[in-house]
Amino acid sequence: MFRNLLKQDHAITLSVNGKSVAACTDDTVATALLKNGITSFRMTSVSGAARGPYCCMGVCFECLVTIDGETNRQACLVPVTPGMAIETHTDGSQSSKDHGHDR
Repeated sequence: MFRNLLKQDHAITLSVNGKSVAACTDDTVATALLKNGITSFRMTSVSGAARGPYCCMGVCFECLVTIDGETNRQACLVPVTPGMAIETHTDGSQSSKDHGHDR
């Protein structure tokens, strides 16, 4: 569903849940994950429902991931960098800080 409309002249590699994925230098983390078929970024702490980007502008907090060891980062606001390590929270491992964001 998500794809680049422009040429990927500046491809970089990221690690997502321990696997290498390709991204463009002008992608955000959310964009890179979506383009690689990763649509579930976290599970809600109350119901366990899958969550992914919703607003893509930093308002909804549905796209929280761990980036380079820092938890609860909004994937839609963080530009990718080469070698970045990203972890989704689809295994119930979300941080204790993730409260009040379930909808």
